[in-house]
Amino acid sequence: MTSNMSVSGKQDLKKDKRMIAGKRSHSPEPSCASMKSDWSMEKPIAFRDRDSSTDVRPQKKNSNISRNQLKCIFKELEHKVITLIKNELKRFRKLLTPDYSAHTERDVEDEADLHSVRKGVLKITLDALKNMNQADLANTLLNKSLTSVYQPKLKSNLREKFKRINEGISQHGSSALLNEIYTELYITESWSGDVNNEHEVRQIETASRRPATQETPIKCNELFKDKSIRSVLTKGVAGIGKTVSVQKFILDWAEGKANQDVTFMFPLPFRELNLIKQTNLSLMDLLHHFFPEIRKLKLLDCDSYKVLLIFDGLDECRHPLNFQNSERLCDMTESASVDVLLTNLIKGNLLPSALLWITTRPGAANQIPPDCVDQLTEVRGFSDPQKDEYFRKRISDQSLTSKIITHVKSSRSLYIMCHIPVFCWISATVLERMLGEAESGEIPKTLTQMFTHFLIFQIKHKDQKYHQKCDPDPQQTRESILALGKLAFQQLEKGNLIFYEEDLRECGIDVREVSVYSGVCTQIFREEFGLHLGKVFSFVHLSVQEFLAALYTFLSFISRNVTEQQTTDLSDLLNKTNMSDLLRSAVDKALLSENGHLDLFLRFLLGLSLESNQTLLRGLMPQTGSSSHSKQETVEYIKEKIRENPSPEKSINLFHCLNELNDHSLVQEVQTYLNRGGYSRLSGTRLSPAQWSALVFVLLNSEQELDVFNLRKYDPSEECLLKLLPVVKASRKAELCECNLTEESCRGLSSVLSSNSSSLRELNLSVNKLQDSGVKLLFTGLETPHCTLEKLRLCECDLTEEICRVLSSVLSSNSSRLRELDLSNNKLQDSGVKMLSAGLENPHCSVEKLRMNYCSITDEGCAALASALRSNSSSHLRELDLFGNNPGESGVKLLSDLLKDPHCKLETLHIELYKLTRTGI
Repeated sequence: MTSNMSVSGKQDLKKDKRMIAGKRSHSPEPSCASMKSDWSMEKPIAFRDRDSSTDVRPQKKNSNISRNQLKCIFKELEHKVITLIKNELKRFRKLLTPDYSAHTERDVEDEADLHSVRKGVLKITLDALKNMNQADLANTLLNKSLTSVYQPKLKSNLREKFKRINEGISQHGSSALLNEIYTELYITESWSGDVNNEHEVRQIETASRRPATQETPIKCNELFKDKSIRSVLTKGVAGIGKTVSVQKFILDWAEGKANQDVTFMFPLPFRELNLIKQTNLSLMDLLHHFFPEIRKLKLLDCDSYKVLLIFDGLDECRHPLNFQNSERLCDMTESASVDVLLTNLIKGNLLPSALLWITTRPGAANQIPPDCVDQLTEVRGFSDPQKDEYFRKRISDQSLTSKIITHVKSSRSLYIMCHIPVFCWISATVLERMLGEAESGEIPKTLTQMFTHFLIFQIKHKDQKYHQKCDPDPQQTRESILALGKLAFQQLEKGNLIFYEEDLRECGIDVREVSVYSGVCTQIFREEFGLHLGKVFSFVHLSVQEFLAALYTFLSFISRNVTEQQTTDLSDLLNKTNMSDLLRSAVDKALLSENGHLDLFLRFLLGLSLESNQTLLRGLMPQTGSSSHSKQETVEYIKEKIRENPSPEKSINLFHCLNELNDHSLVQEVQTYLNRGGYSRLSGTRLSPAQWSALVFVLLNSEQELDVFNLRKYDPSEECLLKLLPVVKASRKAELCECNLTEESCRGLSSVLSSNSSSLRELNLSVNKLQDSGVKLLFTGLETPHCTLEKLRLCECDLTEEICRVLSSVLSSNSSRLRELDLSNNKLQDSGVKMLSAGLENPHCSVEKLRMNYCSITDEGCAALASALRSNSSSHLRELDLFGNNPGESGVKLLSDLLKDPHCKLETLHIELYKLTRTGI
């Protein structure tokens, strides 16, 4: 039993034995008083000392012990037993102190006989406490005593389990130490708990355009730094690094590097929880099953120490989580189904004091009710500097690393995908060999080329798995790839990223021979080992699954290996009569998907239709069947869809599709306009709908960071603004001053402000005839919980007092983040300022700077402002600019008196004084 009394380790125990053996008989006999008061006794008594003169084991030669000898022996024995009990009581007292923390104990192994003696002393103490009517204290002591034993064992096991990482590699013995290759991920607080159901590549493209300066990063080990936080929900797209973050978090705790105030940390991945077939079990049964080292711990006392439960991969959960109608469960020893245990843990009915960390892909985040989440965070993957850091850690040849980084940056689509750590790994795997001249051929510049080379590389290098054994027959390789492709295809339709044995059997994959499949593709399809309840299978990333699904579609179609009519949404692609029809149908299906769930599948399918990529795959191509079709016909069909002007997101994906087909004609057309020097480069130019879409695509995929969007650089017109709204949404600041904008522009900007993917923080709409009706539309976007706008300038926009009524409501909203507001040169008058002051009085108002120059404000308006600021003791207002108004002496006096108020936070006040008389103000 690990305890404070063992703090000096085994060497001290041995020293104790030498000190005690036969040399303490002269000590005075301990009294009852000394047992109660002498708490300074230090080390425990160890009974294993074979050289001690007080060995009381029966010996044949000394069977006739004299009375004096027996007295001496028992006097020494009494001293040892009492000393042992006193030291144990001292340890028990420490265990029961309120500030006791198990992490202060040293991890030492106890000798077997000492451990058994301690168990006996503990039992005596517990019985004595119960006889003293201290049953609660006895239960607490028992729990904490067991805790001090099991925490070191748990840490040791977790340390062994999580210290290594398989970077996409399925076979044993191919892992690396996590601490050696780990690159810190970019994690931020998420603004909203609403779910973004867009395809994850769309979300990555949005994140890649968001300036890093906009958000404050959160260190993974500090997720629970705020003591008021019980539950954290962390979302992030597939492969972005959620599971690796969890692994590093646990490893740092197990190694004593972070979160040492946590006593127990229990990782419970959903992919393992899915394997539990038992109908009912208690929470303690569940923990004992996953963590057998704590099996003798019967209860978790979360009021006495911290417990953290980590549920990784909510999106992979196959248990029905019914938070509305689930039965209530509060007893951790009461049996229930796994879904009931999970819902009650998350709702706080079960272990309400325990900390929870849940990770999920964005599409599944809405399964957790918002009121069950104290903090929402988002893993954004690698920032641009972190991408470079990863490549430099991954590849030892720094000259080669520089070449790889330069090449990846030259292709915007590849560089964007490198936000995903797994894609960085795929790129490094391919480019390290191709740029290192170990391979020949065209260096991949598109996603299809990159994934095709990756697949070929894995097939060629399967001897890493088979240790130079003979290659499997090409037909077997092809059949294995088709089987994996079918699995990828079917599970893509179902939205699954992880699979179980029954899923493999449906695709004709024998789970007993699964090594053949992972052998053909050593690092594409992986089998997870070391699970408690069974096996779990997955592709290393969703994009790999989508590539194999597209490859399966392509190979199945050209081999005409379809025996019956397909009726499911994706499968009926295989019923088309020729390749051109297949590709057009795939384009249509992708456009019909509101969330873009077929975007990447479509890109891969179009890319595979190119003869150059088919040449790379010639070993997998069937002997019969033709894939010939007119590439130009497909290109024109896509351009036609772009001209029909679908949503900006769909249009952007269609341009990525043209890239996969190596067609850049539309982009080149608009690039000529952008290459003009000076401002208003598009002024007087009539762009077609397809060219406007191309312009949006070029701007969003520019290497330059979208920090400030200035409409006057292109064309200061309403048409140009409405066409470029996706660019505004991706920018931090929009300069739209003096651009001939009207009410219609406000309607479009409102949609930008209300978007949960908007990056806009500053908006300048000054000197436009927006009027009250237009700005009211703008304010509907400001009131939404997604709006993150912090600075708004509406100087000289033909506004009247009526707009102040709506603005007051916006400022009172608890979702408003507006910090700076400029309403100068509008006819607000005193009546408008009075209405605005009602919003300033609200504790939720976050405005720090307010400018109302030349707004016809007199003493009456100043009085309203002074009253509002005085009544709102939590006001954030630091700067008030009233220059160009007409306050009299009474108005100025009210404001200057306000400055004397110790609660007033106003630091800067601008007013005109030249009209006032010398009255001492």
